[in-house]
Amino acid sequence: MNNVIKIAIASALLSPAAIATVGPATAQTAYPSKCKSEMSSGGDMSMQGHEMSGMAEFQKESMDGMKAMNMNMVQGMMKKDPDVSFACGMIAHHMGAISMAQVELKYGKNAETKAQAQKIIDDQTKEIKELTAWVEKEAK
Repeated sequence: MNNVIKIAIASALLSPAAIATVGPATAQTAYPSKCKSEMSSGGDMSMQGHEMSGMAEFQKESMDGMKAMNMNMVQGMMKKDPDVSFACGMIAHHMGAISMAQVELKYGKNAETKAQAQKIIDDQTKEIKELTAWVEKEAK
């Protein structure tokens, strides 16, 4: 089975309670506290039978970023205000993109994809700051 498919399946199987905070690749950008929701434990914290030991390091790091993004997006979507829910979901989504881009910069070999990864980091870091400022100002 293609590793991208394996990663997507594993991500879909993850319990929302699997990750409490942002993964290591996006540690410099904290998920806003006003976006976090009280969530009950959804079950097993493991990869639910998915074996990651056969993956390359870049795949494992990408998976860590996806798990963090998944948890934060779920928390953001639980907000009762649709505008706050959107902003929080987009913050988490952008954090996931930055995490993926950082993996590309670390392991990638192609100059074009590495340049695109850096552009994603720059653009989405700016958008995260803008969305976070809005959440801090508007979220109750």
